Amino acid sequence: MPKPALTVWYNTRCPVCDGGITRQKRRLIEAIKAGRIAFRDINLEPAALAGYGASLEDIRRRLHATDDQGKLLVGADVALAVWRVTPGEGWLAALFGNPVALPLTRFAYDRFADLLYAWNRRNGRW
Repeated sequence: MPKPALTVWYNTRCPVCDGGITRQKRRLIEAIKAGRIAFRDINLEPAALAGYGASLEDIRRRLHATDDQGKLLVGADVALAVWRVTPGEGWLAALFGNPVALPLTRFAYDRFADLLYAWNRRNGRW
């Protein structure tokens, strides 16, 4: 099977993250079956992105993905990449990923991710 166009690394121990990815998986079932996109739990492969300099804590804090060319995507850029390939959600990528909105999208994603990470740590999820 060819390498997926996008492999998304996420944290199943975060209920918000896991819920969001579960929703995306349902919407992308055909792409997953065809091997075009893959979702991987970083807790099962904690050193998977060490070659990119990304630690387990980095991936617990923000989504990470690799494309078929081996490029690393982080945070909001992963969400945008997933929306681009999700039926009916391309408009989200166009709206939040345009050159004017992208800096704000990244800033908002990072602040939300920081809060979510702190909440998960406080609740002893890792």
